[in-house]
Amino acid sequence: MEYREILENARKTMAPNCRVCRECNGIACRGEIPGTGGKGTGSSFTHSYEYLASIKIHMDLLYTDRGQDTSCSFFDKTFAGPVFAAPISGLSNNYNGYLNEKTYAEALVPGTIAAGCAAFTGDGAADYYFTDPLTAVAAAGGAAVPTIKPWDREKVLEKIHLAEQAGAMALCMDIDSAGLPLLAAAGKPVCSKDVDELKAILASTKLPFLLKGIMTPEGARKAVETGAYGIVVSNHGGRVLDHTPAPAEMLPAIRDAVGTRVKILVDGAIRTGVDVFKALALGADAVLIGRPYVVAACGGGAEGVTVYTQKVLAELRDVMKMTGCATLSDITRDKITWNR
Repeated sequence: MEYREILENARKTMAPNCRVCRECNGIACRGEIPGTGGKGTGSSFTHSYEYLASIKIHMDLLYTDRGQDTSCSFFDKTFAGPVFAAPISGLSNNYNGYLNEKTYAEALVPGTIAAGCAAFTGDGAADYYFTDPLTAVAAAGGAAVPTIKPWDREKVLEKIHLAEQAGAMALCMDIDSAGLPLLAAAGKPVCSKDVDELKAILASTKLPFLLKGIMTPEGARKAVETGAYGIVVSNHGGRVLDHTPAPAEMLPAIRDAVGTRVKILVDGAIRTGVDVFKALALGADAVLIGRPYVVAACGGGAEGVTVYTQKVLAELRDVMKMTGCATLSDITRDKITWNR
């Protein structure tokens, strides 16, 4: 299956909720919630795309080429590259229901694994948003990261237990979901979390735990206090607060604030291996990719997910070759020109 075929199929299966635009930049769908767009004016989504596009890469071919190694380590496991599928739920509300939570996970989890990577699975207004994907997680031997909304502590602990039973290799909480309009409309008790509560939650499990929705250096320092394994620099795809900075824009200051004390992942309009390179140069250890994985799954199932992941990794290797980078550790800020 070719990627062009995946896109053509997805335009049919995802209509009218997602147009599968040539550039997934948030312009055509701005303000569409339910749907795939950013909140309000859509600025948080569109700016994330525009900011990444503004970063320029320095070409350097005066070196001895010994190949490009994109492998990385997370959760005591080795992956083919620093690319993870982001947690997405609400397939019926936002993506017209061609796939549901269960069938999406059945494409996403094995599809990313086949390419040597892994997926984060989602959570949402209905309990099955979280539990249905756990079937795919368990079937894959736990090689995925279930993501829990910031519910009250009792509900969070209940979902941690369910993920542990599925054999999950790690856990994540998308704290940025506290601002989701759809959860608010459903009357679901999501809320912000302070350091002490997060410490108690993290102490309840031995699994590596990531906190998603960190957008400031101070927030990153607080996340370190909780004992988190890692953080995800994210504005939730621009769907929870209008007029935020781009996650990539905040990466350098966040990396400088916490150093190597936690793993740092980032999302936000990352579409290609070129974008992955830029994110790593700004300070990320890996990226999460959201909307394009829904397109890949709707257009080609598990095979489509594998094809898309392989495409991104091949693009990353190509950029590394053209910039004199043999390993991911060679991808540093001096490889790019960026707006400080």
